Amino acid sequence: MKTCKLLAALLLIATSAAQAQQTPADAPKPPLGFFVTSSGLGKGADLGGLSGADAHCQKLASAVGAGNRTWRAYLSTQAANGQPAVNARDRIGKGPWANAKGAIVANNVAHLHGDTVELGQLGSNVHRLTTLTEKGTPIKGVGETPNEHDILTGSRPDGTAYTDAADHTCKNYTSSAADGSAQVGHFDRTGGGNTSWNSAHGSRGCSQENLVGTGGAGLLYCFASN
Repeated sequence: MKTCKLLAALLLIATSAAQAQQTPADAPKPPLGFFVTSSGLGKGADLGGLSGADAHCQKLASAVGAGNRTWRAYLSTQAANGQPAVNARDRIGKGPWANAKGAIVANNVAHLHGDTVELGQLGSNVHRLTTLTEKGTPIKGVGETPNEHDILTGSRPDGTAYTDAADHTCKNYTSSAADGSAQVGHFDRTGGGNTSWNSAHGSRGCSQENLVGTGGAGLLYCFASN
């Protein structure tokens, strides 16, 4: 009887010790909810509009086993041809979003964009070390060859569409012309004195050659909206 009690006590001690040694790393990894496309479509900023961009995100997510979620490209469009503008921030769901390694890049839309002074000071977790492809691989940024840190967004810093007369979206992602422009962000938060992940500057043109020439490759941010 004493032997049974001793074994039970030892088992309880061992179980308690194992539980005490558990770390957050033991917890299930959050599902993939955010990535930068590992490749563009190769046609510059002509993505086939929002639907084409979304389809590209969905295809890449499906290739790594995350196709059960609904994926949206982080892109804003401008009002044109009787159609209203679309804000990138309104397309991507509510969050939280994790990268391929399970790291949370933002808890919600307000955190992602720093909607309040406090959230702006906190900052989102979108930066060079966390902005990975759907495969969990890094993108080349400033100081690497080729530099591909320009990510197409067509957005202002708060994630909304531009309302002026200038084209900030390469005709709502239907143009691959040498001229025109689309607003891009710097995923590595580096370059040209602008650290914005979603609204650093306009591209030099809409062609693949011109996107590459200004430090990009026609890559996109993709978010799971559900």
